[in-house]
Amino acid sequence: MQDKKGEIVVLSGPSGTGKGTIVSFLLKTHKDLVFSVSATTRAPRPGEEDGVAYHFISKETFGDMIARDEFLEYAEYVGEFYGTPKKPVYEHVAGGKYVLLDIEVMGARQVMRSEPNALTVFIVPPSIEELERRLRGRGTDSEEKLVARLAKARVELEEKVHYEYIVVNDMVERAAAEIAEIIDRRKNKQ
Repeated sequence: MQDKKGEIVVLSGPSGTGKGTIVSFLLKTHKDLVFSVSATTRAPRPGEEDGVAYHFISKETFGDMIARDEFLEYAEYVGEFYGTPKKPVYEHVAGGKYVLLDIEVMGARQVMRSEPNALTVFIVPPSIEELERRLRGRGTDSEEKLVARLAKARVELEEKVHYEYIVVNDMVERAAAEIAEIIDRRKNKQ
């Protein structure tokens, strides 16, 4: 029997929908999943460790990586850059792992173009009011950045029609279980 190849799993949605929390939950409960650590030019939030939540790099380094075509996807989001380094993703997929990408909508579009067989899941909040509550609750953004995030979220929510699956994050455990079930169904099709 031939070894099964892994797959890229794109988890996307507006900032504040709980993508990171869902990823953390999935990684604790499903040891066969791997998280792709993105690179970013933004400053770490309290408690974030370099190489765990993100690879925190300078804008100059990020630009050099773009020039060397080292990203599967990248985008600018509210003044900062985010991107997924290709090499570790492809290594994990070749090793039979399902690799979770927690990325925003523009980056997801790039992955959909370059990797049309990637599994795509769009995570939505129960309501725009709940999304605003979550973003304000972080306490990490200025009012100006918060307003920008909410405006961008309203536009991004329209993108959900381009994804294979839409999951409402009303409760982390339930949303994560739904995503795990989607991944398991895909694995069983191979």
